[in-house]
Amino acid sequence: MINITINFTPRQIVSPGYLLAEGKYEVGENVYKENDKFYSTVIGLAELRNNTIAVIPLRGLYIPSVGDLVIGKIIDVIPTAWILDIRAPWNAILFAKEFLTKPLNVLKEDIRSYLDVGEMVIAKVTSFDRTKNPLLTAKGQGLGKVQKGMIIEVNPTRVPRIIGKKGSMISLLKKETGCQIYVGKNGRILISGKSREDEILVSEAIKKIELEAHIGGLTDRIKDFLIKRR
Repeated sequence: MINITINFTPRQIVSPGYLLAEGKYEVGENVYKENDKFYSTVIGLAELRNNTIAVIPLRGLYIPSVGDLVIGKIIDVIPTAWILDIRAPWNAILFAKEFLTKPLNVLKEDIRSYLDVGEMVIAKVTSFDRTKNPLLTAKGQGLGKVQKGMIIEVNPTRVPRIIGKKGSMISLLKKETGCQIYVGKNGRILISGKSREDEILVSEAIKKIELEAHIGGLTDRIKDFLIKRR
């Protein structure tokens, strides 16, 4: 008799070497097999799809938390909501009532006339428990559709360093360039300046912070970098 066992719940976080399952399954990404036993090779989220065992690596992915500011990209539209990519293992949902200032008449209005696939939105996470897709709101100061500026992406683990202690690093970037900068916890950053050159300068400084976050004296180096480039 063949032993068939699943040792994880959907989207459970597992570590390298974790015994995921036993039985006649297919090997997916970040999984290896020994004698019909399936093990994870990375820290990530375990899943079973179409009889395939796989693990989605957590490194570089954003794990939502209620209250987080995120910048999402609309990837799909349903009659009363938008589906957004927030660089997480889960897509997020933005209901029309959490964006519009008036009720949506689904019989007379096309929700795409307000936001469509490919557009970007600054939002906050209002609900998430790992068993359902995160819910967002785009109502509030500084939230809503991105109208202008440049969006770059960094590793979400570098976001605290880009912000700095008590906001020191982000304040430096704003002061030296005059740009408005919105940092999403999901590693997307909106830079809006008076010129494209200013936006590019900030993006280059942020990439420098991301690459050199582990080296001491970073704030002084970034300040010198900005002064020399202006």
